[in-house]
Amino acid sequence: MNLKKILAQFNILGQCRQYGVSLWQCPQFLFLIMGLVIIAATLAVYTIGTRYIEDPGIVALVVLLVTVVLFIIAFIITRSFERLAEASRMKSEFVSIVSHQLRSPLSNLIWAIELLMSGRLGKIEENQIEYFKILKENSSRMGELVSDLLIVSKIETATLPIKKQEFPIEDLIKKLISNIEPFAKASNVEIKFETQKDLPKVFADPSQIRLVIENLLDNAIRYVKEKGVVEIKLETKGNNLYFEIKDNGIGIPKDDQKYIFQKFFRSENVLRYQTQGSGLGLFITRSIVNKSGGKMDFKSEENKGSTFWFTLPIK
Repeated sequence: MNLKKILAQFNILGQCRQYGVSLWQCPQFLFLIMGLVIIAATLAVYTIGTRYIEDPGIVALVVLLVTVVLFIIAFIITRSFERLAEASRMKSEFVSIVSHQLRSPLSNLIWAIELLMSGRLGKIEENQIEYFKILKENSSRMGELVSDLLIVSKIETATLPIKKQEFPIEDLIKKLISNIEPFAKASNVEIKFETQKDLPKVFADPSQIRLVIENLLDNAIRYVKEKGVVEIKLETKGNNLYFEIKDNGIGIPKDDQKYIFQKFFRSENVLRYQTQGSGLGLFITRSIVNKSGGKMDFKSEENKGSTFWFTLPIK
C-alpha cells in the first residue's frame, strides 16, 4: 500500500487530473520544471565560477549557496501552487456534493407543487394557483442552476462524460428549433436556418452538443429587444463543420467581451435587460466544444447584436 502511494507521487498526469488543473498549473509538474532549472543554474554557476575564481572551495561554496536558495524558492512556489490547486479541488468537490444533495429535494418540491396544482388533493382557489405558479417557476430555475453547477464541477474535475459518435447535426438543430419555436414566437423572434446540402456527419457527443446549441439558441432569443431575427448557418470548412448563430439583440459591450466565457460573468447591459441567468452557460458551452475537439468564439457590437460560432471535427 505504501509503495502504491509512493508511485502515485511520481504520476504527474494523475496528480494533475486529481486537482483538476492543466499541466502548467500542476504543482508536481512545476516542481519538476523548477528542478531542471536548478540543475541548469547550478551547472552555469559552477562553469562561471571555475573560470573566474581560482579557489575550488569558494567555487563549491558559491554553487552550494545558489543551489540552496533556488531550491527554497522552488519549494515555496510549488507549495503555494499546491495549496491553490487543493483549494480549487475542494471547492469543486463541495459544489458537486451540494448540487447532488439539492437535486432530489428540488425534484420532490416541483412534483409536490404540480400535485397540489392538479386539484387531486382538494379544490384550489384561483388566487392560490398564481402563488403555486410562482413557486414552480422559481423551483425550476433553481433546478437549472443546480444542473449547471453539476456540469461545471464535472468540467473542472475532468469527469464530464464525452461519448463521441457520428451523427447528423442538421437533424439535431431542426429538432431544437422546433422545440423552441413557441418561445421564439412569444418573444416576437423569427428563426432562420440556412444549411449546406449533403453535410457530412460530425464526430462528437450528441447530448453535449445538444446542450451547446440549446444554450446559444436560448441566449440569442432571450436577449433580442422587441422584434428580432435569429439566423443559423451550418456548413463545412476544411475537415470541420462550422456552426454560426447570429442575432440582432442587445449585443455585448466591448469592455465586457474579454470576460464573456468566464464563470458567473454577466454583462452589465444584460443585467439591465434580463435579470435571470447564472452566467454559466457560455463557460459550459465553450468547455464542451473544446473537449469535443472544436473551437468557439464570437463577435459582437453593443445594441447591434452578436454572432457566436463553433467548429466540430468531421470523422
